[in-house]
Amino acid sequence: MNNEQLKQNLTSAEHWMRLLFMVLFVILLEIAGVVMLATIVLQFLFAIVSGGPNENLRRMGEQIASYIYQTLQFLIYNTEEKPFPFSEWPQS
Repeated sequence: MNNEQLKQNLTSAEHWMRLLFMVLFVILLEIAGVVMLATIVLQFLFAIVSGGPNENLRRMGEQIASYIYQTLQFLIYNTEEKPFPFSEWPQS
């Protein structure tokens, strides 16, 4: 990589916009992790009380897991498609 290409990369608005989106999605990923942890705990408690998993919590956990996967794919540059809230929420 030559100096001119490096200068062009450093001044590219596209790269800096992606950085802002990446920071946003890291924050959303942390929130999703907390919600997933709460879902896990609630599912465990529900299974202890009722003897089986709660279907609504199972679906919610599956959707959150899909969202986390989509977010990680964006963060590691495997896709340019931005996850929710810039696209549809993943369905189970």
